[in-house]
Amino acid sequence: MLDWSDTSPSSAKNSSPPPAPPSSAGIGLGEIDRAGGRVSVDEKRMINCRADVNQLLPLKYKWAWEKYLSGCNNHWMPTEVSMQADIALWKSRDGLTDDERRMIKRNLGFFAASESLVANNIVLAIYRHLTNPECRQYLLRQAFEEAVHTHTFQYIVESLGLDEGELFNMYREIPSITDKAAWALKHTQHLDDPDFKTGAPEADQAFLRDLVAFYVVFEGMWFYTGFAQILSLGRRNKMVGVAEQYQYILRDESIHLNFGIDVINQIKIENPHLWTKSFQDELRAMLKDAADLEAAYGRDTMPRGFLGLNAALCEQYMHFIANRRCAQLGLSPVFAETDNPFPWMSEAMDLKKEKNFFETRVIEYQNGGALSWD
Repeated sequence: MLDWSDTSPSSAKNSSPPPAPPSSAGIGLGEIDRAGGRVSVDEKRMINCRADVNQLLPLKYKWAWEKYLSGCNNHWMPTEVSMQADIALWKSRDGLTDDERRMIKRNLGFFAASESLVANNIVLAIYRHLTNPECRQYLLRQAFEEAVHTHTFQYIVESLGLDEGELFNMYREIPSITDKAAWALKHTQHLDDPDFKTGAPEADQAFLRDLVAFYVVFEGMWFYTGFAQILSLGRRNKMVGVAEQYQYILRDESIHLNFGIDVINQIKIENPHLWTKSFQDELRAMLKDAADLEAAYGRDTMPRGFLGLNAALCEQYMHFIANRRCAQLGLSPVFAETDNPFPWMSEAMDLKKEKNFFETRVIEYQNGGALSWD
């Protein structure tokens, strides 16, 4: 959550939008102001920054730097996880039911395309418009993690001998996956527009809306049904290698989500004129639509369900998650209060639990002096 002590009182009280910087200066590629004074903390902002966006210190948002450090401490690679048990189970005639195989393939198909879409948004869009250097430092780490996640699905597909063309084209061939991808593209269109610029209230609001769609819906809602599906198999000692990799991804995504929510809430603090009642209602409608799309995806991937998991439970879980995201953004809930049908998921994603997520890793990292450059 936000560390309110890091917020400058003067900037929090400033309710009027700041003047937009020149387009090149706003992304850190402007001319050097030789006569300019040193940057002070109070000059730093999340968007439309009037300070030099290339200057990391002094830090203003310590929570962003702490999340960067947390991401570095959470480093992992998919090839460190053994897939031998999964390969044997996948090849076995009686190892998995047809429903479980259908779910696994569509789950992989959704994630394979989604992680690439996430990476594109970070590298091509969010980094450009988020004019704070410590936040940009975290985005660089997140971009690398998205590359690792994409690598993960390639590794799983290759290990299991799955049809690469089928899996990596599901985003255009399976309606329930296509519908989510189309919604994501529509609601992040400003992030993807090379001519889009923040600086005016309407543009700033559009950027904020796209951040909600990107971080809260795409990473903070839609990924969680997929996590529940695979981790549920892992709890029954099925596809344990895939489940372990998903647990690592879930740990990454938990930080991604919390970073995005902190960014959104900080923009709200610095630009309260953007957070109108009508805008809040619009965001709530977005979250409801997203939850409905996810429920349809659950019905498609699990038409009959399997032990401990079915589409109805996943829809209930999505209602629970949507309300939780609303609370994190300071919005009223969009669904009636509901219990979490998968309490074990809370343990899997709880970053504060002292659980060794890496107890199955069998290789050691090499330090720089030990690496061979031959």
